[in-house]
Amino acid sequence: MSFLWAIIAGLIIGLLAKLVIPGRQPIPLWLTVIMGIIGAVAGNALATAFGVRDTGGIDWIRHIFQIGIAAVLIAFVTPMWARRRA
Repeated sequence: MSFLWAIIAGLIIGLLAKLVIPGRQPIPLWLTVIMGIIGAVAGNALATAFGVRDTGGIDWIRHIFQIGIAAVLIAFVTPMWARRRA
């Protein structure tokens, strides 16, 4: 069941990351989900390193880290994907 939650979280984080990046990112949905999953895992690790992984309410800082890392990954992968498809 945790694998399914990882996919759902990756989809949400990946789509939010695509919204943060200006312009169009012509990458497929499956690549967006993978970048979202990687961003979620790396964001959790970064939040743990800063000591803000678990707070008293909604973990906004952790979510910002997750979306930010996913956005950087998507921005990095998009030109390589576009060049590959051309």
